[in-house]
Amino acid sequence: MKTISENRKLSFLYYVLDSVECGVSLLGSEVKSLRQGKINLNGCFISIKNGECFLKNCEISLYDKSSEKIDTKRDRKLLLHKSEITRLDQKVKEKGLTLVPSRIYFNDKGKVKLELCLCKGKNTVDKKQSLKEKDLKRDLQRELKSKNH
Repeated sequence: MKTISENRKLSFLYYVLDSVECGVSLLGSEVKSLRQGKINLNGCFISIKNGECFLKNCEISLYDKSSEKIDTKRDRKLLLHKSEITRLDQKVKEKGLTLVPSRIYFNDKGKVKLELCLCKGKNTVDKKQSLKEKDLKRDLQRELKSKNH
């Protein structure tokens, strides 16, 4: 699997409860742009409307050699089974959770796949705690590295 882009802020902003792999309905020029890595997952979110999932606010830049002009931030349909969509929709409505894309990649067969996560937002105290843990882990790695050399 070749990862195209990751949402690196995901673990800082949210608690990840569950993840689901799904396909994305794209145009040919968008797939070629993805092969060049021209995508921005920051600020993306997933909405469920009329039993369908859509990736919103995701910017895929225009392919250089393409003649067609498309909206770079258009809504893209996600390919999921009806049972998965209803399960995710129920969890989002009941518990106040959100659906956030974590990464987009090509699978072994060359298909574009999106990993979406069912997340719960962190409050500021939790964010500060995760920063402290990250700093402690980094300091520990430095100490171990200096002892080995």
